[in-house]
Amino acid sequence: MPQLSARFTAELVEEIDRAASRFHRTRAEVIRQAVEYYLDDVEDLQLGLERLQDPSDAILDWEDVKRELLNQDQG
Repeated sequence: MPQLSARFTAELVEEIDRAASRFHRTRAEVIRQAVEYYLDDVEDLQLGLERLQDPSDAILDWEDVKRELLNQDQG
């Protein structure tokens, strides 16, 4: 597995160490998981932005959708 190095503030290192201690993980495991979560979020955000910019994707009005769903439950 490739190794990377990075510089963190003392405060951030303290937070990482507290999380590592609390979850019985190493500092490296906490950082690795944090990066994985961040990259997943970035990917989800990018996909959402692409879908919002897609002219063929219909935009739904929340009030119309809510009304339709409530009417289905009552009918």
